[in-house]
Amino acid sequence: MTAQQILTGPETAQKEGSAPDSLVIFAHGYGSNGDDLISLSQHFQSALPRTYFVSPNAPEPCPGAPGGYQWFPLTSISREERDAGTKAAAPTLDAYIDAQMERFDLKPSRVALVGFSQGTMMALHVGLRRKAELAGIVGFSGSLSSPGSLQAEMGARTPVILVHGAADEVVPVWLVFEAYGALEALNVPVKRHISQNIAHSIGPDGLQAAIGFLKDRLA
Repeated sequence: MTAQQILTGPETAQKEGSAPDSLVIFAHGYGSNGDDLISLSQHFQSALPRTYFVSPNAPEPCPGAPGGYQWFPLTSISREERDAGTKAAAPTLDAYIDAQMERFDLKPSRVALVGFSQGTMMALHVGLRRKAELAGIVGFSGSLSSPGSLQAEMGARTPVILVHGAADEVVPVWLVFEAYGALEALNVPVKRHISQNIAHSIGPDGLQAAIGFLKDRLA
């Protein structure tokens, strides 16, 4: 995996204006693909009519998931595997963010990251280590990799919202509290939203919390 890899995936153009005034980059979960999260753009568009949405496929085909991709191999939710994987994949997503900012001629403050599960690990890892503050990071059903090194590697303190299902059987809900505590201790502006009776997915209330967060940051 190298930073020179070019990621591609589905996109949704802004509803209003001749050019977008902001950008949302989706990072999908393990074994999924860009088509999965781009469907969320229709929910965000009413609040962000001048925002362009991109949802790249992760760089590696995912074994056992036809049509699916992975940011890095994942066989468990062990700390060691998450930390090593996000670090290895980070340059690819970081370069993609740079390329999209250049493509649309947008400043970092007009770009937000939205991740799900493994994509949340990537969004938090990369977004919080960039030098310039992004508009925000939305993390659905994920966790924070390498919290021990984040203080030394911290870039700008981009605001974060963490959204998680209380009944998540894949990424246990206690991981959102771990991530929240670590970010709060590092003075990152962070919110959390727990959706009751929601498993490893996005509940309607969690989606609305994310939309409200991005509207505040981008509208």
